[in-house]
Amino acid sequence: MSKRVAIVGGGASGLLCSIECAKGSCKVDVFEQNDKCAKKILVSGNGRCNITNKNLTTHDFFGENPHFVKDAIEGFGYKEFTNFASSFGLILNTLDDGRAYPLSNESKSVASLLTTYATNLGVKIHTNTKIKDIKALLKNYDAVIVATGSNAAEHLGGCEDGYEFAKEFGHKIVQTYPSLVQLHLTSTIAHKMSGVKTLGEVTLLVNNKKDITICGDILFTNYGVSGFAILDISQRASKALLEFAKVDISINLLPSYNAQKLSTHIVNLSKSLPDLSVIEILIGLIPLKIAQAIIQTLEISQITKIDTKLSKRVANQILNWRFEVSNTHGFRHAEVSGGGVDTSEIDPKTFQSLKQKNLYFCGEVLDIVGKRGGYNFAFAWASGYLCAKDITKLSSSKIS
Repeated sequence: MSKRVAIVGGGASGLLCSIECAKGSCKVDVFEQNDKCAKKILVSGNGRCNITNKNLTTHDFFGENPHFVKDAIEGFGYKEFTNFASSFGLILNTLDDGRAYPLSNESKSVASLLTTYATNLGVKIHTNTKIKDIKALLKNYDAVIVATGSNAAEHLGGCEDGYEFAKEFGHKIVQTYPSLVQLHLTSTIAHKMSGVKTLGEVTLLVNNKKDITICGDILFTNYGVSGFAILDISQRASKALLEFAKVDISINLLPSYNAQKLSTHIVNLSKSLPDLSVIEILIGLIPLKIAQAIIQTLEISQITKIDTKLSKRVANQILNWRFEVSNTHGFRHAEVSGGGVDTSEIDPKTFQSLKQKNLYFCGEVLDIVGKRGGYNFAFAWASGYLCAKDITKLSSSKIS
């Protein structure tokens, strides 16, 4: 007789798992609390869906045991996912840096094709259905997969249900924290630059020690900072805040300059054009709002003339502007969450619980979080696949 499989959650890992289980002749029910599946897929990548990454290594993931992802990304990595996607008409466009997007450049095509493929295979999707009794589900099905996601982005269905289900079977939950999230700053100046986006270099400092430096977009907001560079350091910043460390960032607004080169440029320009004020010199280098904020920070007048001493102060401020990080922008605004079900209690080859037979956990509910760039989706696909492979006893050669 066909195995009966219940999947709690119709996101990336749940949908792929449902498809592979159905291909393996299982009768599959997907229970999704939202009115439609794949809501996080729909908003990912600003509507473009950075669906996976060609360059997957264990170093791209974080958790108490990041090596846990090894079997998953080796068993169902970029090549396997590309073949899987093309089997139902989803063609990928892979950029030089490894990031992969649907060729359509629309996340809704990903969500639509996945759900259509699943239903065409016989998967029954029950929307607006919130599972409350996981033990009852286990009694009625041969296998149950918890693919509920994390508590990030609650407006898209993020919740703690998966953690609570895990606790019922004695699983440990590693404390969760927001990741790929904006940062709040302790500053009376930052909000005055709200709306300004610039390319720069951001260094994260934990307890006054340099942790990581990232170059990318920086967006000033009324609460602090956002942008790709900020999202890229946010996992480490958020984890450090969770551990009550002192967290700061240093922003370099002109990475192509060093202090001497920038100082010399400023003072030489001031000498050659003596009628220029400091603000007029700065707006040739950086956006007006940022220039005004630097002048306010240094407590100098906009019409001040620049000498050598002042040029060094200005250059240092532009290249090493330090802010204290007070908090993240929270789970609601986070793309993903760190922490979750302790992976030491999950079989890395099958994703079955080591505490309860026929109970599986996949995707973001686990204590694994990836970098920005398609890594979190890659883990979701891979973990969902390994669940299905174990349930159906498929061999890897049967990937279509």
